[in-house]
Amino acid sequence: QVQLVESGGGLVQPGGSLRLSCAASGFTFSEEDMCWVRQAPGKGLEWVSGISSTGLSKRYTDSVWGRFSISRDNAKNTLYLQMNNLKAEDTAVYYCAKYRYYTGSMDAPVGQGTQVTVSS
Repeated sequence: QVQLVESGGGLVQPGGSLRLSCAASGFTFSEEDMCWVRQAPGKGLEWVSGISSTGLSKRYTDSVWGRFSISRDNAKNTLYLQMNNLKAEDTAVYYCAKYRYYTGSMDAPVGQGTQVTVSS
């Protein structure tokens, strides 16, 4: 049974930073590409960033390029998202999900997500 538990969200001022974590279990994490997606209030899911199973390949949506950094620790079965220079428009619930790096397709999020609120 796939389990993904997101954590690390919170309330932060514009320009601040947060580091999200996603603890994975129930599958062989090191063999799976992974991604982060987010859902802002009243909007649909938005893909944010993806990483290959080895961690060597990464991609980002344009709006977070240069501000967010995705990484993973396969020994700890954990995915990360370092978010810097946060903006109000980054406010959303963030989820991690299994992903296919070369097709861009992804599984539906199965975790509860972690809330990120950027506000002064």
